[in-house]
This record gives sequence, structure tokens and C-alpha cells, in this order.
Amino acid sequence: MPYVKLELTREGVTRGQKQELIMGITNLITKVLHKDPHLTHVVIQEIELDDWGYAGEQVSVLREKGITADKK
Repeated sequence: MPYVKLELTREGVTRGQKQELIMGITNLITKVLHKDPHLTHVVIQEIELDDWGYAGEQVSVLREKGITADKK
């Protein structure tokens, strides 16, 4: 029974995006590991920006400085 936990910062990920992530992860586990998708669990946990740190700073502070994780 595969279990995948995906942690993201809480920054407006939509319900549709979450569904796409869940489906994509499930399909990958099925393809690569040949696991039954009905036994695959995917959990998305959203973390507040104040509760996530990177390079010694809170992500909320980094966002205030204009530093984002957006693909350019």
C-alpha cells in the first residue's frame, strides 16, 4: 500500500491542481511500481508560510522580498 505525503506552502493551490497532483502521483506509482491505484494513498499537507523556512528565513519573509518558487 503506497503512501505519498506531499507538503506544499499554502499559496493558493486550487482544488483542481490538487486533483491533478493526486492523479499524477497515483499514475506514476502505478506505472513505475506496478501498484494497484485503489491501494495508493496521496496526502497533500499545506504549510503556512510562517511555518516553512529556507536558507535561514521564513518563506513569508522571502515572499515579502519578492523571492518566489515560480518557474521562470
